[in-house]
Amino acid sequence: MGFLARERQVAPPGWNRWLVPPAALAIHLSIGQAYAWSVFKTPLEKSLGITGTQSALPFQLGIVMLGLSAAVLGTTVERRGPRWAMLMSLIAFCSGLLISAAGVWAGQYWVVVLGYGLVGGIGLGIGYISPVSTLIKWFPDRPGMATGIAIMGFGGGALIASPWSTSMLTAFGATTSGIGKAFLVHGIVYAVFMSVGVLLIRLPSPEFTAEKVALLKDRPKANVGFNVSANNAIKTPQFWLLWVVLCFNVTAGIGILEKAAPMLVDFFKESSTPVAATAATGFVALLSAANMAGRFVWSSTSDIVGRKNIYRLYLGVGALLYLVLLTVGSTSTPLFVIAAMVILSFYGAGFATVPAYLRDLFGTYQVGAIHGRLLTAWSVAGVLGPLIVNAIADAGKKAGHTGPDLYATSFYIMIALLVVGFIANELIRPVDPKFHEPEVADETDRPSPKGDDDATVTKWNEAEAADVAETAEKEDAEGVVKK
Repeated sequence: MGFLARERQVAPPGWNRWLVPPAALAIHLSIGQAYAWSVFKTPLEKSLGITGTQSALPFQLGIVMLGLSAAVLGTTVERRGPRWAMLMSLIAFCSGLLISAAGVWAGQYWVVVLGYGLVGGIGLGIGYISPVSTLIKWFPDRPGMATGIAIMGFGGGALIASPWSTSMLTAFGATTSGIGKAFLVHGIVYAVFMSVGVLLIRLPSPEFTAEKVALLKDRPKANVGFNVSANNAIKTPQFWLLWVVLCFNVTAGIGILEKAAPMLVDFFKESSTPVAATAATGFVALLSAANMAGRFVWSSTSDIVGRKNIYRLYLGVGALLYLVLLTVGSTSTPLFVIAAMVILSFYGAGFATVPAYLRDLFGTYQVGAIHGRLLTAWSVAGVLGPLIVNAIADAGKKAGHTGPDLYATSFYIMIALLVVGFIANELIRPVDPKFHEPEVADETDRPSPKGDDDATVTKWNEAEAADVAETAEKEDAEGVVKK
């Protein structure tokens, strides 16, 4: 198809690179609806006669499929280009919502699981990784900020979807008919909104090379890796160390996010200032805002202080904040809320910063595919975090425990996981040269590999040479090996 051909996705000369983040946001704000699934849980349970565990299944399957589809299709996304990937995400995600609508109307919950979890989950995975490598190529000087803008949209999608879904259920009714209509409206409106991203996204043009050289001259201090393919990346210890870092950082954050409201009520139930259930709902909204803000603020900061240093903050300070919650969290509601908000900001920031970390280690060649494979860590954490917190809390209730005692063991586990993640981050070093791609491999990463004239090829070579030379000059105490 001509419209989806990679060469048709290349930006014309003079294209404004700041149009690319809005294209990414159009996708991420839409698929971020997944974080608002809890709005449909109770209505589905009442209208279809299912349990709480069953009503959580579409969301859980969706997150699992996000990681799996991103891992399996990551290389295809790189080869076909962002426009193809965004269109496939639109088709899968919105089809999942429409299938869910049909399933609710038919009273067949397994169809909802199939639609939202399986089909929609594939759309989540493709859509999540589709703009990443493109943004990094357009913003070589500020990769953390660029990916932070887009991935902030995924965290903020629930801030739009949650009140919107609630208002539709109020208007249509929390019945099978009303829920089906809400899914139908979601599917149609998100398809229109995501199509904006499909039409707007562009790959950098060969003419952007000269601008790239100028941008890199003023870029913040960064250690940019040589290019490594996705197949070689998973053979390196750096990939698996970063997998541990992401998995444990996400586990620690999602453990609070998934059980935020009842956790706050339990912590202060027997104190002099108990928290009402309605106030706990506001706490969830604050955590969502912190999750979204952290994705932009902390990932942008990583462009200045470096990726390893920022993960030291996420993991080290995160462990200390869990210790604060464990020791004095029940003495002050504001202290508990602030500490939890910072932890959730680190949770969101971990997602936003990791593409830039991958770029530093493995270069821009197939970084989207590598990112997709790394997201299997999210699939594991999405099951592990809630399982740890809920299983231990349920066991504590059976043993007669109350208040903070329900979560003490969980918090100790989270602290241990964050410490392990901190150590894994410290062990990350530059990738061994034996995994580097030959220089000719860069040709496949260029926006217009066919039809470049000799002058353009020369410009690309000069740009890459300047990039490598500056990297060597800016090596710091992190132990970067000159090459």
